[in-house]
Amino acid sequence: MTRNIFSTGIRFQCQGSSNCCVSRGSYGFVYLSKKDILRLAKYTDLPIKDFINLYCDKTDGFVHFKERRKNGECQFLEKKRCSIYAARPTQCRTWPFWDENMKTKIWNKEMQSLCPGIGKGEIIQPSQIEKHINADRKNEDEMINEVLKS
Repeated sequence: MTRNIFSTGIRFQCQGSSNCCVSRGSYGFVYLSKKDILRLAKYTDLPIKDFINLYCDKTDGFVHFKERRKNGECQFLEKKRCSIYAARPTQCRTWPFWDENMKTKIWNKEMQSLCPGIGKGEIIQPSQIEKHINADRKNEDEMINEVLKS
């Protein structure tokens, strides 16, 4: 299902600004699926329970990284770089191609001002953008199912 906003693709290349790693009102929590937690615990070489106790909280049944630092930065941001980049959560992997970001008004107003990588680099084909959106949706569905089971 191709949306008008990216029917011809979108130029995007991460510029390493780390703007997406800083809380901006509604862009606050980094939610974690069971797969994310398993991958991150392994990457940090911690038992799952220790990883969760050290780095996670639960709100309304959803597991997410603990509140960000006072300046709004993610706890894993070190010198403007992600210290867990290789194992980063699905939510981070699929940025900025989230379903809610792909609405024309949001993309043109909020995303382009937030992310300096938009409009740079190679054109990301619509099929690849769909993969990101679908991965983000699947991740959300898995998290909701985990909450419903608990």
